[in-house]
This record gives sequence, C-alpha cells and structure tokens, in this order.
Amino acid sequence: MKTYKIKNLVYMSLAMLSLNTSCGDYFEVTDNPSLVNNPNINGMLTTATHKAALNSYNVAYIISNYCQYTASPTPGSATDNYEPTNNASTWDALYYALSDLQDLITKSEAEGAQHHLGIGKLLMAYQLGLVADLWGSAPYSEAFLKVNTLQPKFDSEEELFEAQKNLIDEGIANLQQSASATLGQNADLIHGNNVQKWIKTGYALQARLLNKISKKPAYNAATVLSAIDKSYQSNGDDAGMRVFNGINPWAQVARNNENLLLDGWLSANFINHLNGTKFGFEDPRIKFITEKAQVGNVYIGTVNGQGNIGSNSAKDESYISRKSTLTADTSAVTIISFAEIKMLEAEAALRANNRPRAYQAYLAGIRANFNKIGVSTSELNDYIARPSVAVGEGNLQLNDIFREKYIITYLNPEAWNDLRRFDYKIKDFKMPVNAKLSTFIRRLAYPSSERAENGNNVPAEVSLDTKLWWDQ
Repeated sequence: MKTYKIKNLVYMSLAMLSLNTSCGDYFEVTDNPSLVNNPNINGMLTTATHKAALNSYNVAYIISNYCQYTASPTPGSATDNYEPTNNASTWDALYYALSDLQDLITKSEAEGAQHHLGIGKLLMAYQLGLVADLWGSAPYSEAFLKVNTLQPKFDSEEELFEAQKNLIDEGIANLQQSASATLGQNADLIHGNNVQKWIKTGYALQARLLNKISKKPAYNAATVLSAIDKSYQSNGDDAGMRVFNGINPWAQVARNNENLLLDGWLSANFINHLNGTKFGFEDPRIKFITEKAQVGNVYIGTVNGQGNIGSNSAKDESYISRKSTLTADTSAVTIISFAEIKMLEAEAALRANNRPRAYQAYLAGIRANFNKIGVSTSELNDYIARPSVAVGEGNLQLNDIFREKYIITYLNPEAWNDLRRFDYKIKDFKMPVNAKLSTFIRRLAYPSSERAENGNNVPAEVSLDTKLWWDQ
C-alpha cells in the first residue's frame, strides 16, 4: 500500500521571520525544499507540526456539515444528506503525516532527542485519533511498527485507543527528560519550542482521550480531572498553528465564497444556536464569528440538505468570515484550546458529582471563549448573567455544558466526537432534509483507494449510522 511505505518525504529546514506578521512573512511550504536522504531533525519537526494543524483543518472540513456548522448551498448534497463520500485525500494526508512522524520518532530515538521524540509521539497520537474517530478500525501496528508489508492489517478501535493512550503517556515522559538535541529556532510551528506548553498539551490530549470513553464502563472521571490539573491554565496555552502557504485555510474557504465558488455557507442550525432563534436572545459571539446577510440585514443560515434558497450572488445568508478572529487570514488553526479543556473539566466534574468544580469550570470555559474571540467584558457579563446560562451549581446539566462547548469547538474535529457522545441532543438539532439515513451519521465510509490497495484487510462496509466503539 503506497501510503505507508512508498513516500516522497520533503522536509523543510527553514528560518521564519515571524509566526504572526503579514502574509508576505509567512512560511511558504513550497519554497526552497531540501530533498535529502538524511533530513535534519528540526526540519522534520517543522513538517510534522505543520501537517498536524493542516490535518486538523482537513478533518474539520469533512465533519463541519455533520456538525451542522456548515451546509451545502446545493440541494441534496452528499455531505449534507449522509451519503457515502470518498475522502481518500484526507486519509492519504493523515497517513503521510503519520509516516513522517514515525521517521521523526525513529530519528529522535537514535539521536537521544527526547523533546523531538515527545512532540512526535503526541502528534502521532493526535492524528491516529483523527483517523480512528472518522473511520474506526485502521492500520497502525503493521503500518508503522513493522516494515515488511505493504498491506497492513487494520487494528481494532480498542487497539487504536490503547495505542493513543500509550503514545501520549510516553510523549509526556519524553518531554519531561533532558534532551541531547535542542529544538531548532522556529522549528516548532505550534508552541514555538516551548517544552512546558507541549507537556500541558500532552495532558490536554490525554484528558480529551480519556473523556471520550464517557459511555464505556472503563470511564474514570478522576483520571480525566487529574490530567486536566496538569494541562492548560489560560488561552495562551492553546495548541494552534498560524503559518500557511498563503492564508488560513478557513479564510481561503471564505475567500472562495467571496468569489462565488459556493463554499463556506453556515448552517441554519449553528446560526439559530446564536441568533436568538433557539434560546430567545442573541449570543454576542455571533458578530465575531460571521456577518449579517446583505439581504435583510439579519443572521440567517442554510438548512442542511435544502440548499441555498436565495440567489448565490446576493449574499443573502451568513458565511464563514475573514473578519472573524477565528477564521481571518492570519488566525491560527486550533488543535485544542483552554476553553475546550474547561468544558471538558465541567463535564468530568459533573459526572463525578463535584458540582462546585463543574460549575466554576463551565463559567471559566465561557469566559475563555469570549476573551479569545474578542467579545467585550460588559457583553460577557451580560451573557453570563442570563438565567439560561447562570443556572447555578445545583441545576447544571450536561446539556448546558454541551450547548456551550458546541460554540467553543466551532470548526474543530472534536465537535463531531462530542455530538456523537451526546447523541446529537443539542437543542433543535435536526436531521438534514432528505437524509439517506434514518438517524444521525456516526462514521465515514472507507476510501475507495484503500479498498483497491488493501482490500483484503479493509473491514466490511456497515451503515454510516453504525456507532464506533467508544460511542456505544
């Protein structure tokens, strides 16, 4: 199978002028590549951190319609209507990134580069999780831990979960050791060579992974909370990347929309979550996420499966916006955030019946998200004071937490995991118009290219509403 072993590895060794200046100063992925048989370990790290963030976007783009953040302007779109789609390009991108990471891990072990090794293992766990959360069973042990097969077996979902857990544990341990090789200047595009932030990210990923099995008997809220205690403490700890070959990919989606390329329509479900339709008051974050339609001067979304009911040239609905702090040209692609971790803490604490901790974390997550996207303190205070938000310790429910987390994880792959874990019980979350399934989608179909190249090992197809292991 070519994705695993037949590779054209391009490692970039580059010095960047800045990570957060104008477009002209961006790291150009296609500029000055160094094609070498023995690539520099810092160039490998640059490639690894860059690919991880772009794969976060790639996966989020696929699942954004399933989360009803976005909707197709075309009636009967396969992505809206739960028809099988061929996501071979994202499958390949993930496995090329995983293959590069295995090379980074191998080289780091040989050189005693503990910090490179730790980052490599964390990014391996993260992207292996992206694969498992989309498709379920997938190649891992024979794809990377053995080198004598081009048709690796598919490890079970439980095996992939254990692999992720072990990689995170090992990655954190590596990062806590002294290293023989230092992180090269600007080599790390996510945390800027800050090892302590990587350790926090390791614990954040650990907490997210352990919380994902909330439906399983093995779920342990105490272990989730223990990991959270060692993870993020502020928005400044967020794991994100803002170095692109051009502009932020979500901003490119918005630019495509501006050029009438039929992309970036926001779902009526998400817009109604914010514009007052669902909850009786407008969430002030909406104006920091999107813009009002030019026709009618209101926030209005596209119904999934129905398509755009107006004129594509009239800008009569709301779209992903380049003016948003989340999807502007220079915005970071966020892998995991402090605000998400606080909502994760609220959920775990509530499941542990620690209501004071749960409620404080719930409020802290809201504050963190408001602050991150630039909402004023007065609007934040007004929002938190609303009775439906300020429910109090005794009345806090999972529904309150998932309602807020749905906004916090806007355009993040983790949002689909949360929706599935919560059985799509977000208020007024409806099936798409003319959906091809009788209930909500739960997984993707395996790519046709994988069936062609590794068909003896690909699991038999099941209905796309079949739950993954951790969702049962």
